[in-house]
Amino acid sequence: MSRFPFRSRFFFYSAAPVPKLRGSRFLSVKKLDTYFYLYSFPGLRHLSSFRSSGKFDLTDLTHPHTWYPVARRKKRNIFLHVGPTNSGKTYTALESLERSSSGVYCGPLRLLAWEIAQRLNKANVPCNLITGQEKKEIEGARHSSLTVEMADITSDYQCAVIDEIQMVGCRTRGFSFTRALLGISSDEVHLCGDPATVPLIKRILEVTGDVIKVQHYERLSPLIPLKVPLGSFSNIRKGDCVITFSRREIYRLKKRVEAGGKHLCSVVYGSLPPTTRTKQAKMFNDESSEFDVLVASDAIGMGLNLNISRIIFSTLEKFDGVCTRDLTVSEVKQIAGRAGRYGSKFSTGEVTCVDAKDLPLLHSSLESSSPLIERAGLFPTFDLLSLYSRLHTNAGLHDILEQFLEKAKISSDYFISDCEEMLKVAAVVDKLPLGLHEKYLFCISPADMNDEIAAQGLTQFAVNYAKKGVVRLKEIFTPGTLQVPKSQTALKELESVHKVLELYVWLSFRIEDSFPDRELASSQKAICSLLIEEFLERLGFHRMLRGKFPRGSLSLQKDTQSSILRKYFPRLEAESQLESAKD
Repeated sequence: MSRFPFRSRFFFYSAAPVPKLRGSRFLSVKKLDTYFYLYSFPGLRHLSSFRSSGKFDLTDLTHPHTWYPVARRKKRNIFLHVGPTNSGKTYTALESLERSSSGVYCGPLRLLAWEIAQRLNKANVPCNLITGQEKKEIEGARHSSLTVEMADITSDYQCAVIDEIQMVGCRTRGFSFTRALLGISSDEVHLCGDPATVPLIKRILEVTGDVIKVQHYERLSPLIPLKVPLGSFSNIRKGDCVITFSRREIYRLKKRVEAGGKHLCSVVYGSLPPTTRTKQAKMFNDESSEFDVLVASDAIGMGLNLNISRIIFSTLEKFDGVCTRDLTVSEVKQIAGRAGRYGSKFSTGEVTCVDAKDLPLLHSSLESSSPLIERAGLFPTFDLLSLYSRLHTNAGLHDILEQFLEKAKISSDYFISDCEEMLKVAAVVDKLPLGLHEKYLFCISPADMNDEIAAQGLTQFAVNYAKKGVVRLKEIFTPGTLQVPKSQTALKELESVHKVLELYVWLSFRIEDSFPDRELASSQKAICSLLIEEFLERLGFHRMLRGKFPRGSLSLQKDTQSSILRKYFPRLEAESQLESAKD
């Protein structure tokens, strides 16, 4: 019996024994001559140990700049734009990108990639949009805006921008920023981020021959740390943003603020679909909207333009997946800096806490310099892992990863990125008759293995792929069964469904013939977002019906949204939706 509440929609099966396939549909690791294999992958033959002795140690990762021969053929001009949030550093870098004859923007979030692609196209600079889940090509475009993992290290550009470069120190994604930093072949490379990265980047690029210029920026609008806490939630005012770090707390605080009868709250947190986050932000920014307060997680730290007057920390502690800890200086500054956006209605920002006991840590964090980022993330390429696997022919990908990383040699400027999620996926796909590259592909997919439904989705995609070579979405998903959530639990489940559909779309861009239902998955994903948005709006609309707010523009928005939903769900009645909101 399935334990999953969406069993009427998704049909998950256990990873039972499946028939053996006659070879991999991807790169199979055959007993090739070692030298032939090395010269099939140019980056490998630059291994320092191989150059010096004719022998090589595949686990020697001490010279990662040699993995990118295309970039090493060019003497790049590196421009480091560093400063606090709201200082204009990214704006300056983007001006150079707009003026260039060809270029690429690499950002940490799809929201940022969307924003930059839109900006360049609006400026009559044709720009492609490339993320893990979508690809929009513009005719004649010589510029691209993409998420950093999609960076092309084989092309030449006149100008490249890598945003939020301090994320080279991120324990999970840092290696993608290191890859872009070392591997992008561009005459100019503009790096935007925290000053704490400057010494590390200078050390890393010493061996590349690149020319480095550092430009420091100051905040364009003032940020005032308040000396008094918020105290009562009756002191919430228009333009406030309350920060907390769990979805449960976000909805608890939203309810608490709205209970006062003066405000409606938009919400932003990481597991919301990107389009939903964007729409929630637009509602908050719209002066004619009743949603004039924001309750959010640290997801607002980057990727959204928000007109925030005051940041209010409900807590200065967060659970980071391992333990509950105090926010770092960098995290406090990143979030607090979102108040008082330059050029907005609230040009002066304020920041405080709900409780007085948190004020000393807030003030000391804002007064301190961010600790230097000492090391950058690193992870072996598939080419290295594939060659290493020839020495361990009976080992699965899980064991290959563990053994390689245990033996890996790195310099003091790098660390091996956390691959816990990859190992969880590897443990699943190792049970299936798949080639090494196929297993690796599933391992690097955006699967949330801590989400039960999302993890089961990945497992079923892998099982069906191994069995049949083709994965039809309707085999595990029934279109037309999605509904407006009736509770917080149902909302969380719908967010998980969205993750599964996103995973299908991601795989369809990499194994197109085997995941042919991209259009269906994309449309269902869009419906998921609409239903989540409908639920969020219902929370406020329900209070409006009780007479606490004038109907105004929100009722019109609600009517429009319902008509969109009825297009997909003809039997969905407005009355039944209202009853759902009351539950």
